[in-house]
Amino acid sequence: MSDIATMIDGADLMGAGDGAQQYLTFLLAGEEYGVDILRVQEIKGWDSVTPIPNTPKYILGVINLRGTIVPIIDLRLRFSLEQLEYGPTTVVIMLKVMSESKQSRTMGIVVDGVSDVYNMPDDQIKPSPDFGTAVETDFVKGLATVNEKMVIILDIDHMLNSRDLKIVTSGTGN
Repeated sequence: MSDIATMIDGADLMGAGDGAQQYLTFLLAGEEYGVDILRVQEIKGWDSVTPIPNTPKYILGVINLRGTIVPIIDLRLRFSLEQLEYGPTTVVIMLKVMSESKQSRTMGIVVDGVSDVYNMPDDQIKPSPDFGTAVETDFVKGLATVNEKMVIILDIDHMLNSRDLKIVTSGTGN
């Protein structure tokens, strides 16, 4: 995990430049996804969760993170991808998510592994076409090409505020 902490600590958060943002990228089923690095609170290795009854399968449960109850979502299951056993590279990315009422809460997403931190100028991020992938395009902020790789930039506020997730957050005090 020290490599991950070094990656984020070493990211020049102020040096993205005008019209550019930094994104933490992670892998999921061989595809690379990105989230705004300023929303990343921490990255943890996979650990067990407390299941919540009567929730969708992709909501694994909750953990207590320094006194805050945090819902944990498996993105593979959320995107209807094949479920895999968690391995040594599986991590939980703790994200600060803004609700529609502009209240923030912490939520965790389980991903296959963390990839990199990229500076991306706003004009490098193109709107997402409706291309019928496993990811609902409502959750996609845009697409960018970095070092000849396609990166799917996610809109975490929309993705983690859907009706299904309100079931968990209304009962956790977040």
